[in-house]
Amino acid sequence: MTRRPVIGVTTSLGGGRYMWWFYWLALRLAGARPVRLVAPRRPYDLSGFDGFIIGGGDDIAPDLYLADTPVDARIDPARDQMELAVLAHACPRDIPVLGICRGAQMINVHLGGSLHQDVRAVFTGVPKMWTPLPRKTVSFTPGSRLGEIHERERLRVNSLHNQAIDRLGDGLAIVARDEFGVPQAVECPAARFLAGVQWHPEFLIYRRVHRRLFQAFLAAVRARMEDEARRATREG
Repeated sequence: MTRRPVIGVTTSLGGGRYMWWFYWLALRLAGARPVRLVAPRRPYDLSGFDGFIIGGGDDIAPDLYLADTPVDARIDPARDQMELAVLAHACPRDIPVLGICRGAQMINVHLGGSLHQDVRAVFTGVPKMWTPLPRKTVSFTPGSRLGEIHERERLRVNSLHNQAIDRLGDGLAIVARDEFGVPQAVECPAARFLAGVQWHPEFLIYRRVHRRLFQAFLAAVRARMEDEARRATREG
């Protein structure tokens, strides 16, 4: 496989610029060609991408999962619709998808799940923590794919989220929680690669353990590219 995988990365139009450059670096280090996807700038031909990252950003609009409207939240309806379109394209085709923070929540909502709008209103003792540095610990479910990717039972991560997963979407499993019981990672065991983490690994790529997630995602992307190439050869 000589062609670099092309990865679509969803970000916000304004504040997502700084996140984009961290995604760009993480993916370039893993051997991919990242392309920034922003709504509502223009429609995208999703067939040109080999994988997708649903990135972090503003809260997801609550009317997508039939919850009460939050009192104080920044939402981006145009981005919500773009990401739902990306997932509607990728999931039936088994195209690898990695969700980061908001992205993990969007995967859950797309598959019929719901969210807690304010994690501190639901889980007891959760501190006000808003930092890109690894200041909390998550524990992986034994035997989970994400646990195997990171090669450890517990992992120090950062915290930049207000919302959290409530009701699970179809086919998903919670495979990591923090010390307060808040869901921190989900994955779909039946998919080639469909997983989301509540932290921001792109801010932590100076640590080898956090680069492993991007490497595993790209390995799944390349495997699918090779499968598609073989299928095209047989049919040709």
